[in-house]
Amino acid sequence: MKTLKEIAVGQTVTVKRLHGEGPVKRRIMDMGITKGVSVYVRKVDPVEVTVRGYELSLRKADAEMIEVE
Repeated sequence: MKTLKEIAVGQTVTVKRLHGEGPVKRRIMDMGITKGVSVYVRKVDPVEVTVRGYELSLRKADAEMIEVE
């Protein structure tokens, strides 16, 4: 299992599954990160990604909950 936290800068991955519970998972989904969406990693500290045409910064703890392929 690979998480978004482990992906190198410049890679594009597809979200496979979200881990985590309740409000945390809901917040990640509200940001547009859902199963099947493509995510481009721009920076790793903090984790900055481009998803659905906009840029997001994620905490490493949140990035660890996002399983990708």
